[in-house]
Amino acid sequence: MVDLNENTNINIPLRNLLALIFMVAVSVTGYINVTSRITQLEHDRNIRDVEIGANTEFRIKWPRGELGALPEDAEQNLRLQYIEKHLDEVEKIARTLEITADNAKN
Repeated sequence: MVDLNENTNINIPLRNLLALIFMVAVSVTGYINVTSRITQLEHDRNIRDVEIGANTEFRIKWPRGELGALPEDAEQNLRLQYIEKHLDEVEKIARTLEITADNAKN
């Protein structure tokens, strides 16, 4: 049986002690690099989740007009309304002309 206490001497070659110190340093550096990489990947995933959520919201709400419209869209809508108004007037005139033509034939 070996009696170990605070005064026990251990003899180890310097080369082995340096190898142990180097191995511990490499292990600590590797651990720090791995945890840093995991943290970065988790952060990137969180950012991506936020962006995907915002994109999904935009994709759903934009076509419904819940997020507003571009100025070009507003101008285009005004022009379409103007064209529709004048098209209705032209159709009324065409119907009047058809009625007049039908009355003239009779």
